[in-house]
Amino acid sequence: MDSVEEMREFLIECIKKHVPPLRINKDKSDVFEVSGTKHAMQGKQLVDGYYFGSVVPKPKDVRLYFFPIYTHPSAFDLISKDLKKCLKGKSCFHFKSISPEMKTEIESMIEQGIKVYSEENLV
Repeated sequence: MDSVEEMREFLIECIKKHVPPLRINKDKSDVFEVSGTKHAMQGKQLVDGYYFGSVVPKPKDVRLYFFPIYTHPSAFDLISKDLKKCLKGKSCFHFKSISPEMKTEIESMIEQGIKVYSEENLV
């Protein structure tokens, strides 16, 4: 899968499978954003839904901002080298293409994020 639009739709559908417990905050062509639905401390601030992630299409790639990998990095130690290559910084994946194997791994990674945040009572 190489088309920005196809990758965007795939990532959004992976996340939408988890609504609820996630809540959609933004659903526009330039950004799709979700958070939890419970009041939680995010840093020093009480928020009405802990940030989970966003999908942002760019002209040459699609970005997945995936906050669980930032807040709980050890829960994602086993992601593949191919997926790690797409991770820029601590929580942002840049996808120029998504292989069938990577699709399966992304789905599992998002499920793991839901599991970790559920255990922490964040979603």
